[in-house]
Amino acid sequence: MDDLEFRRRILADPNDNSPDLSAARNESIVNRKLYDELLQLDAQLEKAMKVDVPDDLADRILFHQSGQPNEKPKSNRFHMAIAASVALAVGIMIGQFNHFSLPSAQAAGIGQIALQHIHTEAPFVNTVDESVSLQQVNAKLLPFGPSLSDLPGHVSYVNHCGFGDKNALHMVMETPQGKVTVFIVPEVSKTMTAFNDKQMDGIVMPIKNASLIVVGEKGQDVMPIIKSIESDLHWQI
Repeated sequence: MDDLEFRRRILADPNDNSPDLSAARNESIVNRKLYDELLQLDAQLEKAMKVDVPDDLADRILFHQSGQPNEKPKSNRFHMAIAASVALAVGIMIGQFNHFSLPSAQAAGIGQIALQHIHTEAPFVNTVDESVSLQQVNAKLLPFGPSLSDLPGHVSYVNHCGFGDKNALHMVMETPQGKVTVFIVPEVSKTMTAFNDKQMDGIVMPIKNASLIVVGEKGQDVMPIIKSIESDLHWQI
């Protein structure tokens, strides 16, 4: 290894212990002296960087800045005040948006999941009639908390189903208002919300710590069924 290459590599990394560099630094007194000086310099730099920060350094800086009479700090404080005001205004707007818009958006989202589920299950559910009893319905309701004291119609199907990332009660019944699909989902909706697609209309109703969903055919009034089920629901706690 020539002298130029040795100097380039030892300056780049004094701690390089590769065989060729280790041999080169011991070839002459000059090389060894340069190596020792660089190690000593590294040690001094490391020691210099390990300086304990005084506990009151932040207070000193703030005190020093508060005592400056020039206009720059005022300008900075002015800009910071404007930024804080804007942030507060944006925060208030976001808070209002969350307060007024999210519950309806959430309920509409639950409604869309219900519609998709009904369309997917229709080929099977529409062809069965299991003549489900009130006791069977309450057995399926047990994991969700409430029980029903009565049924507003003839239940042809009841089971648990996957509902988004949750499990729900899925029930199909014939009522005086027509055939409906009922879901009880362990997800709280804040407001009663209507939803629909080209074939069906539905309503999401908050009930304690869950949501009651009733879906009927297009133009069907499902509100009487919602009210009937809600009044017949009894919670264990």
